[in-house]
Amino acid sequence: MKTFSRIPAEEKLIYSPCPVCGSSRRKKRWDLDSFVFYRCLDCSLNYQYPQPAQDELLKRYDREYFSYEIENEKVFLTLMLKSLEDVDFKARAEKFFLGTPSFLDVGCATGMLLEKMRNEGWSVRGVEVCPESAEYGRTKRGIDIVNSTFSDAAFDDESFDVIHSSHFVEHVTAPVDFFNEAFRVLKPGGLLITTTPNSSSFQAAVYGKRWRSAIADHMVLFPLKTLKRVISESGFNIISWKTWGGIPAGSLPAFVKRPVDRLCKVLGIGDVMVVMAGKPR
Repeated sequence: MKTFSRIPAEEKLIYSPCPVCGSSRRKKRWDLDSFVFYRCLDCSLNYQYPQPAQDELLKRYDREYFSYEIENEKVFLTLMLKSLEDVDFKARAEKFFLGTPSFLDVGCATGMLLEKMRNEGWSVRGVEVCPESAEYGRTKRGIDIVNSTFSDAAFDDESFDVIHSSHFVEHVTAPVDFFNEAFRVLKPGGLLITTTPNSSSFQAAVYGKRWRSAIADHMVLFPLKTLKRVISESGFNIISWKTWGGIPAGSLPAFVKRPVDRLCKVLGIGDVMVVMAGKPR
């Protein structure tokens, strides 16, 4: 499965400090000619500098992006379910949520995960910036999807039992705002589940600027420790986390890949990470 990425011509660029801690102390990490990732010397976040303005960035999520989502939606669903399994989401949900709990998926694409959750008894809603993806989810799956940014959706305080995002937060220019907004609209005792690439992974170290997540559409790339700290600073309690992925599929024989993958998972240096956190009651 290929990663979708492109840089439209003549985007307006913003020269801002680190979007997590506000520091201007940075060191170049990956120079990919048309865009560059820097590592913040204070919080270790990797972020593009400069970055496209928010209105420019939203234009990237168009019909071409929708085609990419449709082509890969079954693969994405499998990966999302795997990450939920990794943090024992189902067992915790069955223990703490009664009746018809509510599930919000931010960056829900075509709504395939939401359809599955609805079929399992959840009340579901989604947020998606790609107009074609949101419309597809509404018309083909009957899912309530708001076509906007998360903040512009303006949900009421304490609206949801679970807020989920998978490969979303790396696409935004203000990740702290996302976690603060999630805290606001999550009910006390609710769960936040975030899946995103791990820039402190074995793959990131080995491949450098050839790492598959160092792409134009990713504005920020978190190391695990920074992601957990930002989530905690937004008011959440970290419940569990996992990483996975050691060697890219097809790059080495399976008898080599399997033990490396297992070791990376144990050491917390897998290529992708999921963090489940709770909002205090």
